[in-house]
Parts: sequence; structure tokens; C-alpha cells
Amino acid sequence: MSFDTRAGTRGARQPNGRAWRWLNNFVAPVIRRRGGRVAGIDILVLHTIGRRSGEVRMTPVSWLPAADGNRLIIASAAGAPANPAWYYNLAAHPDRVRIEVGKKTIEVHAEQLHGTERAEEWKRIIEIAPRFAGYQLKTDRELPVIKLTERH
Repeated sequence: MSFDTRAGTRGARQPNGRAWRWLNNFVAPVIRRRGGRVAGIDILVLHTIGRRSGEVRMTPVSWLPAADGNRLIIASAAGAPANPAWYYNLAAHPDRVRIEVGKKTIEVHAEQLHGTERAEEWKRIIEIAPRFAGYQLKTDRELPVIKLTERH
């Protein structure tokens, strides 16, 4: 399925820019040292290829288990009206994605969920992590749910 979620018209302020990139680079080693769990939240380090720059981008992202055992990430941007930059990087290069989970580096394929599959996973997501329901209330875009499947 395609990555097709358009930006909304309202939402929370989305952090971005050079300072945000610096913070991501600072936080990633902490996540690695702590085995991918910080403040009770499972976090992975997402490596994407910039859709315009072609450069490797690294972003810490919280993740949840999918019903089928894969990993789910939500392009919430804390309820901002726009999707996070990494969403567009995944859309441009869904088969050039790598994640670090704990001490493991895994090559994955990224796929945006739609329809019934998204609805079922969304129900599980908000049961496990209700903060995402709050993010959804802040914006008028449907928060994209991305499944990361290990490539062999």
C-alpha cells in the first residue's frame, strides 16, 4: 500500500530543524545504552534515506508490537498538522530502511497500513499507548501507522 497521508490543517507545533537533529544524535546513544527502553517506552533508532538529500537520516521513534509480531511506528509528530520528515523518507525509500532495536541492527521494509488492518492495529495501539489517541485529537489528519517487516 502507498504512503498517502496528506498534511492536515490544524495540530500541535512540530519540533524540527537543526537543533532537533542535534538532539536526535545526542539521544540515540542513550537509547542504545539502555537497550531501547527509555522511561518505560520502547524506542528504536530509525535510519532512513532523505527523499531529497539522499543522505542517511537517524531518528529515535517509539514503537509497539503489531498483532503479527512485527513492529509498528506511528507518524504522529505529537499531533502536528504535518507528517514528520521521516514519513516522507520512508515513502520515497521503503526498502532502504534500517532500525536499531537494543543492540541489534535490522534491515526492514516499511509499509503504511490502511483500512481494516490499520483500524485493528489502531485499536491495539491506543490500548497499549493512549498518548497516541491524544495526539490524534490534536490534528485533523489521520495519523499514519507504519509496519516495519524484517527483510531476509
